Amino acid sequence: MKLLLLGKDGQVGWQLQRSLAPHGEVVSFGHGECDLAQSSELRSLVRRVAPDVIVNAAAFTAVDRAEQEPEQAMLINAIAPGVLADEMALSGGLLIHYSTDYVFDGQKSGAYAEGDDPNPINVYGSSKLAGERAIWRSGAKAVVFRTSWVFGARGSNFVKTILRLAQERDSLDVVADQFGVPTPAALIATVTGVVLAMLRQGRQMGAGEQRIYHLSGAGRVSWHEFAQEIVFFAKAAGLGSAQKLQPDMIRAIPSEAYPTLAARPKNSRLDCSRLERDFDLLMPDWRPYLQRMMQLLILKQRGY
Repeated sequence: MKLLLLGKDGQVGWQLQRSLAPHGEVVSFGHGECDLAQSSELRSLVRRVAPDVIVNAAAFTAVDRAEQEPEQAMLINAIAPGVLADEMALSGGLLIHYSTDYVFDGQKSGAYAEGDDPNPINVYGSSKLAGERAIWRSGAKAVVFRTSWVFGARGSNFVKTILRLAQERDSLDVVADQFGVPTPAALIATVTGVVLAMLRQGRQMGAGEQRIYHLSGAGRVSWHEFAQEIVFFAKAAGLGSAQKLQPDMIRAIPSEAYPTLAARPKNSRLDCSRLERDFDLLMPDWRPYLQRMMQLLILKQRGY
């Protein structure tokens, strides 16, 4: 089996290179080798590689910048997935794609299930929802995973931002009225590999069958609580970049006190029970992954 991985240099794509390797020949491309904003080039690439499976981990993920560059966000997050899906519809292959919790408006009190109506409140969420719908319209065989608050040792994310600020400041204000669940990039990659294996080993999808799953860590946390956990684990691991800031000096503030270009949903928790039921999985706590990330960063600091 031949797999085409897009976005290999991102935090999820980097992990996917390992989790997809047991499934066949993996042909991987990063942004410098494949610009998803160029639809004709993307289509040509897919036809040249002729994959059985496309795993699209590439995306425009800068939530605030999307407000200023909506056309670019739509090209990468909406048009490109549609191109990939159209090509898989022609070949009969499988598309695996990643979407976001930000397709929801955050008004629900509990966790969002796949059947809840999307209603994005920012350009990023709108572009990702448009990508989902382009895939559905194509008629391609597809699996879409909605994820949330992704972090990992590779790439840019909230954890790395807090670690940088922890080195520079002795106090910090972080929003405490937006709730979700951090999701390790390693978990996303592992689950993708498990799902792909089970689809090949007896839970096959029919031609044109399309599924959507929510994929996140377990629990509920605010950005403020997440920041405190980051600094706590960094100090416990002896990571030098967190020595200046103490967890109790991270102050809780409302969203209104920290205005951003893009609005954020107050609640974007995802209900993963469908994924757990269909593939005999149990979504784990994200904290051990955070602890492991700190250990990896320490090794990197020491030159390993």
